[in-house]
Amino acid sequence: MSALLPEGFRDRLPPHADSAAEIETRVLSVARSYGYERVDPPLAEFADGLATRLKAGALRDAVRFVDPVSQRTLAIRPDLTAQVARVAATRMGHHPRPVRLSYAGSTLRLRAPELSPKRERRQLGCELIGLDSVAAAREVVGVAAEALAAAGAGGLSIDFTLPDLVDTLAAGPLPCAQVDELRARLDAKDAGGVAAIAPAYLPLIEAAGPFDPALAKLRVFDATGVLTSRLDGLQAIAEAVSGLATLTLDPTERHGFEYQSWLGFSLFVAGGPREVGRGGTYTVLREDGAEEPATGFTLYADQLGQATALDRRRLFLPLSTPAEDGARLRREGWVTVAALEPGDTPEAQLCTHVWREGSVEAVS
Repeated sequence: MSALLPEGFRDRLPPHADSAAEIETRVLSVARSYGYERVDPPLAEFADGLATRLKAGALRDAVRFVDPVSQRTLAIRPDLTAQVARVAATRMGHHPRPVRLSYAGSTLRLRAPELSPKRERRQLGCELIGLDSVAAAREVVGVAAEALAAAGAGGLSIDFTLPDLVDTLAAGPLPCAQVDELRARLDAKDAGGVAAIAPAYLPLIEAAGPFDPALAKLRVFDATGVLTSRLDGLQAIAEAVSGLATLTLDPTERHGFEYQSWLGFSLFVAGGPREVGRGGTYTVLREDGAEEPATGFTLYADQLGQATALDRRRLFLPLSTPAEDGARLRREGWVTVAALEPGDTPEAQLCTHVWREGSVEAVS
């Protein structure tokens, strides 16, 4: 028997699996306190239905197979937000708007990028569906910040972007015939490429960095006022979390925000090797074919776990410890490990503390 796993898969061992479960519980508890009720979609569903809701990439990243029961093609979800959107549009289509939903579950990708080789990922987050407003975005960004703090992540940084910025300008005061190429050059911060296509857009490259100076540069750039409502909304959202996070702004960042509308944001924490989540505004396909506005965020549990300190306090209870002592200590929040034979020791049970004569002592 081989212990090898397929490429992109791994076992989650103690204490990391326990820590991941605790992070998930804390995040969802914050979400629930704001009225976000949990949904739990199935791991797989009909591929054609899922494809209509996977706007970015469709089924390119989905593992597909033929269902032996229905003889139809099924797809294992590569992303959970598309399924949450389906639930909101169908099973909860009658629910008063906005509907607030939270979720947690595993996803599977057919292939993984080199910088993030895991094919199975744990995804959790919140979606507010049925409302597109600054107030809705303020709430979602605030819930994300509070959830990360509750999970034990420190040094939060939020990087805002305006995904439809170029489209808005190109359709208004700054027409451009090569919009797709312009977006790519701005995203790459290629000043030479931007100058060759539409030099009027060059100030957008400079309008990136710490939030307040970047926003001020955008306001100067917006001489016609076409961006005023977006910039005012962005400032109001930033004010709601200014004391909880370091804020930055990159107005032309598009990578990973291809299906967002006017707002996008990435979440970073101290100690994290890359972003631990992202969110923004988007639209959901309703049953009648119309688009419904939504705002939400997704956290990547594996990335978050790498940036969160593990709490592995374990209290060793010697063989003679009364049962009522152990019960009381567990009520006080201790994880207790009871000796089951005379030779058991705190070290053998990986305990950090030991119960001796009515008191807790650290294991030296």
